[in-house]
Amino acid sequence: MSDDCCGPKDLTHTTPAYRRALWIVVLVNVGYGIIEMIGGFVAGSQALKADALDFLGDGSITFVGLLAIAWSARARSQTALAQGIFLAALGIGVFVSTIYRVMTAVSPEAELMGGLGLVALMVNVAAAWVLSKFKGGDANMKAVWLFSRNDALGNAAVVVAAGLVWALNSAWPDLIVAFGIAGLFIYSAWDIIADARRELREKRL
Repeated sequence: MSDDCCGPKDLTHTTPAYRRALWIVVLVNVGYGIIEMIGGFVAGSQALKADALDFLGDGSITFVGLLAIAWSARARSQTALAQGIFLAALGIGVFVSTIYRVMTAVSPEAELMGGLGLVALMVNVAAAWVLSKFKGGDANMKAVWLFSRNDALGNAAVVVAAGLVWALNSAWPDLIVAFGIAGLFIYSAWDIIADARRELREKRL
């Protein structure tokens, strides 16, 4: 018996509109993630690098979500579980690298940091808006939405941090935002993993 047999099927994830939304998010996030990562190294900003990782992770996970459209409900839940684990790993990686930067703190270039953060914010608000109508779907769809939401929140924090770096001439606002983005990764990962595990338990019943 199929693991999708019980209860009404939610086929929102199979609509052409959802496919188009995913392709937009994949292209935008991977493209700008590369730009922002380069900018992060040029500006010496840990927050920009963390945010760029969020962009690239979002693009990768969204692409996996695009591939998973035709999969069974159980396979989609398993994919969401893997997405959550990947997001947690990103969060831990950002946290560890930021601790290292604390020991060698140098103030980043606030103007470049703020400019890139502002463009990133506009990009991700648009991406989150495109996906917002699909956030109530299964764990896989929720994972894709949470990645885009995290991007937008991280971008806003980067812009604020850039202003504080400029005003205080200190690296600490940049590092604090990087820690905050890492925490947001881990918190969202917990949410995604919990939803995926719940769906997998239900499908075993």
